[in-house]
Amino acid sequence: MIDLYTWTTPNGRKVSILLEELGLPYTAIPVDTGAGDQFAPDFLKISPNNKIPAIVDHDTGVSMMESGAIMVYLAERYGGFLGPDQRLEVMEWLMWQMGGFGPMLGQAHHFLHYNRGKSDYAEERYATEARRLYGVLDTRLGQGEFVAGAYSIADMAIWPWVSRYEWQGIDLSAFPNVRRWYQDIRARPAVQKGYHQPKWVNEIPEG
Repeated sequence: MIDLYTWTTPNGRKVSILLEELGLPYTAIPVDTGAGDQFAPDFLKISPNNKIPAIVDHDTGVSMMESGAIMVYLAERYGGFLGPDQRLEVMEWLMWQMGGFGPMLGQAHHFLHYNRGKSDYAEERYATEARRLYGVLDTRLGQGEFVAGAYSIADMAIWPWVSRYEWQGIDLSAFPNVRRWYQDIRARPAVQKGYHQPKWVNEIPEG
């Protein structure tokens, strides 16, 4: 059994989607970041950086923070979505998400969704970067069904950030390859279950 400490954010949904895809038993433990739960002493013992998600794998005794590292651990430990023939490409696009797509879109959420009107410069900067990153992803998905060959943890890491395209001021019709990919993954039962952890907030945007 795996304890998943999570909240209703793209980073949290990455791991719950992977757990559902792997068919592993887990308990989703809410960490309400709006209420400050991430600063609780017991949570900080698992995630010293006070960020979700984090896991405790009771079968192995492993405790981990950082969504990308957790996904690699689960894929390697439980054998799925990180095949040897595609490993380098998967890692490449997982790191692209961790180092660029996620952080930059997170800034877009901050300035374009939550704090619109406070900084014209920041709004333009992050809206422009969001469009650039979607263009990179669209080009990649024009070369294949998924970002790294077969469906993988890279797709699962990127997809929840795309599910907030409206917060980023993105019209998916401008990125047809991304839209096709987004809708195909949206239809997966495991993705639908994982998206709604640790609680239901909204229907998954259709794209």
